[in-house]
Amino acid sequence: MNEIKQRGLWGLLGFSSALSSFAAIAVGLLFGFFLLLIANATDAAAGFRTLITSGFSDLKSMGQVLYFATPIIMTGLSVGFAGKTGLFNIGATGQFTVGAYCAVFVGVRFSFLPGLTLCLAALLAAMLAGAIWGSIPGLLKAWLNVNEVISCIMMNYIGMYLVNYLVIQTIYNHRHNASMNVLSNANVPRLGLDRIFRDGNIVSSANGGIFIAILAAIAMYVILEKTTLGYELKACGLNKNAAQYAGISAKRGIVTAMVISGALAGLGGALLYLSGAGKNIDVVDVLAQEGFNGIPVALLALNNPIGIIFSGLFIGYMTVGGFNMQLYNFSPQVVNMIVAVIIYFSAFALLVKGFIQKLGQREKQSGKEAGGE
Repeated sequence: MNEIKQRGLWGLLGFSSALSSFAAIAVGLLFGFFLLLIANATDAAAGFRTLITSGFSDLKSMGQVLYFATPIIMTGLSVGFAGKTGLFNIGATGQFTVGAYCAVFVGVRFSFLPGLTLCLAALLAAMLAGAIWGSIPGLLKAWLNVNEVISCIMMNYIGMYLVNYLVIQTIYNHRHNASMNVLSNANVPRLGLDRIFRDGNIVSSANGGIFIAILAAIAMYVILEKTTLGYELKACGLNKNAAQYAGISAKRGIVTAMVISGALAGLGGALLYLSGAGKNIDVVDVLAQEGFNGIPVALLALNNPIGIIFSGLFIGYMTVGGFNMQLYNFSPQVVNMIVAVIIYFSAFALLVKGFIQKLGQREKQSGKEAGGE
């Protein structure tokens, strides 16, 4: 009987987690509609309809959803992986930027690599750069007990200014104040998606990067849920002292988690700038928004790797809708405000989940005590 009750409670936990995420989205959309009413009541209904439907309006728009979702799924996985191990990787934007630079540098300068080899080399370079950049806050946390939030914020700005300097010194296009275009074979193959997601002669930017992001999410799930490494990393995040007592190296776990997290964010940078959409690294003193967008993506999915795929697609969908709302003279920044509201309510969802988990622990403990009697 106790086992049945426990299963029911854990089923309720999963249901409540999903329900609270959907509730956060609903409240965010409702808030967005009120913003549109305040800004322009006449076109508010049409603008809101465009926001929630334009992502599915045609195949080209659907392809753009996949394009925008790909890098933020990767940064969401970066934030989510760290979150599963008890760390808050707010440095995904720095890791994303450094990874993007290394991918573009390889894509521009390594012309001696033939065919698809150049693309693979650029992707690996981005992952390595992101892993190195993520390891620095990990080492500071593990060995000097420096809060990872503080060190990650500093590494974001160091990464931004370093990449600006390196772009100017190595791969600078003076006419556009940005990086040079990568070689064509450095781009991720389209895999036929350009022939599917198009509107007549207008082709979307969808490419094989979305499949890489999905595979990364599946790999993250397998690592966390099906391997000894994942068990050790989560144990360190739940209780570092208990993990050490069990023979698990908490310091190694922290560094490993940040290395993997950084590699995921770095790969996200590569997938954006090797998408074949003609996007270059602009030399501006602005942190990459894709890195910060990974935070709501992870929060909305409650750090679940598979859920991050869907929350990333949702944010990509909202981004396309935000651009199309400009037809009614609405600013696309409305989407950012909607996402901000969703973040707050997603945090509330985490509180609800924690409350239900405590109920489960109390019920389990009471069941043990009753069995002992």
